[in-house]
Amino acid sequence: MTVLIQILQLLLSLSILVLIHELGHFMFARLFKTRVEKLYLFFDPWFSLFKIKKGDTEYGIGWLPLGGYAKISGMIDESLDTEQMKQPPQPWEFRSKKAWQRLLIMTGGVLFNFILAMLIYVFVLFIWGETYLPTSSVKYGIVTDSTGHALGLMNGDKILSVDNQYIESFYTITSDIVLNDRKTIQVDRGGQTVNIDITLDYIKGVLKRRGQIEPRAPFGPYVISTFGKKSPAKIAGVLVDDELVGLDNIKFTWFDEFQNYLAENRKKPVTMNLIRKGESVDIQVKPTAAGMLGISSNYRTVGNIFGLKTINYGFLQSIPAGISKGFKSIADYLKQFKLIFSRDTKAYESLGGFIAIGSIFPGVWDWQSFLDLTAFLSIILAVMNILPIPGLDGGHVMFVLFELITGRKPSDKFLEYAQITGMILLFALLIFANGNDIIRLIRK
Repeated sequence: MTVLIQILQLLLSLSILVLIHELGHFMFARLFKTRVEKLYLFFDPWFSLFKIKKGDTEYGIGWLPLGGYAKISGMIDESLDTEQMKQPPQPWEFRSKKAWQRLLIMTGGVLFNFILAMLIYVFVLFIWGETYLPTSSVKYGIVTDSTGHALGLMNGDKILSVDNQYIESFYTITSDIVLNDRKTIQVDRGGQTVNIDITLDYIKGVLKRRGQIEPRAPFGPYVISTFGKKSPAKIAGVLVDDELVGLDNIKFTWFDEFQNYLAENRKKPVTMNLIRKGESVDIQVKPTAAGMLGISSNYRTVGNIFGLKTINYGFLQSIPAGISKGFKSIADYLKQFKLIFSRDTKAYESLGGFIAIGSIFPGVWDWQSFLDLTAFLSIILAVMNILPIPGLDGGHVMFVLFELITGRKPSDKFLEYAQITGMILLFALLIFANGNDIIRLIRK
C-alpha cells in the first residue's frame, strides 16, 4: 500500500506540473494568435485515452505517463513532423511570428512552473505555517555514521555553527554544508569547542546518502505502539503497550546504542526485556537480516522529544515569505548543478529517475508534504526545461536568442537535426538516471 500511495502521489504531481507547463506554452501561443494543434497530458503514440476537439485544438489524455505536449503549428518539436514545414509559412504558424513572440511562447511553460511553485509555497505557509527543529533544541547532540565519524564528528557532539555561522533549522545543516561549500563545523564536545574541517570525501559520502547528521535521542521510555508488516517481535508474542527496557539484560542510554547492538547481533536471537502491566517479561526474538525487530513507538517523535518551532503567517505575510522560499529553492537547485557536473564530487552517480523521484513522497497521503514536494518538482521541471539543450524549451530559446543577436535564423533542416540530437541525449540521460535507480535497488 505504501508503494501504491507513493506512485499515486507521483502521478498526480507530475500530471499537475505537466499540465501547467504545457498550459504556459498554450496561453502565450494563443496570446500571439498562434495555432495550437494538440494539447495533451501524457504522450499518445498510436492511440489516446481521451480526446476532444474544440476550435483548432485537439485536447486529450495519452496513455504513456512520461510528460505531455502542446503541438504548435509551424514548429519543429519532439514529434518531428516536418511535412508542414515544406509548405509556405502561414500567418498563424509559430515560424511566422516575431522572434520575441516565439521567445515568450517557448519560455511560457517554464514561467508557469515557477509561478506555480511560488503560489504553492504561499498557500502552504498560509495554511500550515513553517515548522522546523531549532538547532538549539537538539539538546543531546547528534548521531552520525562511519562517514561522519571519519570526518571527525562524534555521537553526542552539539553543533554550534558552520563556518562560524549559526544555522537556525537543524535539518538544513547538511544541505548548507554541501550546497554552500562550507569549510568547517564547530561543535561542543564535553564543554569544549572543537573545530572540524569539512573534507571532499565527506561531501561525496553525503551525496551518496551517507554521513547524515541526526539528532541524538535517549533510548527510553520505549512503549511499543505499532508493529511493522514483517515483525519478528509480534510473531514472538510481544504486545502493544509493552515497554522495552533493554536487550539481553543490557540497558541503553541512547537510542543509537540500541540500534548498533541490534545490527551487531542480527544473526542470532536476542532477548527483549519488557515491562508488561508492571511485570517483567523476557521474550526471545530473531531479528531480521537488516537487524530489525519490527516495532515502533508513536510516542518517540521528534516533536515529543525535542520540541518543534512553528512560524505562522497571515495571508499578506505569506505572499512575500512564499516568494522568498521559492527563490531560495531555485537558488539551491541551481547550486546542485555545480555538484552534478563536478568530477570531484561525482554527484552524477547519485542521479535518479522515476523510482528516486517517487520515493521522496511519504508512504501516507499528507497534503502538506505533497504540495511542498510538488512545488519543488515544479522548480526542477522549470530549471531542467530551460537548459540550452535541443529537444528542451531551452534549446528553442537558445536558437531564438541566436536569431535576435545575429539577425540570422537557423535553417529548418538544422533545427530538425538539432532536435534529433537533443532527443538522443535526453533519452540517454533518462536511461542513465533510471539505470541508477535499478542498480541501487539491486544493491539493497
